This record gives sequence, structure tokens and C-alpha cells, in this order.
Amino acid sequence: MPLRTDTTEEPQLNLTPMVDVVLNLVIFFMLGTQFIENERKFEVNLPLAADAQPLTERPDGIIINISKTGEISLGSEVVTVDALRQRLDEARAKFADQAVVIRGDMECVYQQIVSVLDVCKQAQIRQIDVATRVDPSRRGT
Repeated sequence: MPLRTDTTEEPQLNLTPMVDVVLNLVIFFMLGTQFIENERKFEVNLPLAADAQPLTERPDGIIINISKTGEISLGSEVVTVDALRQRLDEARAKFADQAVVIRGDMECVYQQIVSVLDVCKQAQIRQIDVATRVDPSRRGT
């Protein structure tokens, strides 16, 4: 006695939803390219602005190193306090939110760090970081 006598139906794949999605994508991209061409039809001479901020990312912080002997350096160049003030003024003129990182040797004369902080304040630098290291022997106490 056979348990099943009716014939089994073969599974079918309905392509209608996929065709709908593909046609919608084609229409979307066709319309999108039409808008791009319309924007390029006209030559526009844009106006000039004096105080326009650049559309670039903010620059990296200026790193000021103070050696054990008290020498102040920007990169590999040793500078005086007056030269540092001039360079910070130039950097601030180019980018208003210029950041400064002060890296002072732990055995340097503290007055040099205070002098650099004072120069940063005179140049109206608002974002000042002082670099430190984590002491592994004191971690977790």
C-alpha cells in the first residue's frame, strides 16, 4: 500500500520582486546622473571670502620639546622663546584652533616649561597638552 499517490510539485522561483528591484535601481541611477550633468552645465565664478576657514582636517599639534639643559626645540630646530612666539603666532594665523604638545624632560628647569606655557597663552593657543608617561610601578594604586 503506497503512502503517497499524488505527484509532488517542483519548487519555482518567482523573479517578479527581483525584476522590480533591479528596475527601480536602474531608474534611480539614471536620474542621479542627470542631476550631476545639470550641475556642470553652468560655469560659476565663486566669490572670494577673507575669513573662510579651510575645509581640511585640523592640523597635527605642534610639538615643543624642552631638553634637560633647557633648550627649546620645534622638530629638530632649536629656537629661542621669541622665535617660538613668532612661530606660534604664524601657526595660529593659519589655523585658529592650533594645538600644542609640550614635551619637557623630567629633569629640566621648570621655568622653561612655564615660559613655553606663557608664550602659548600670548599666542592665544587654547589647546595645550603636556606629554607624560605612565609609571608602571604605580599603576593600579
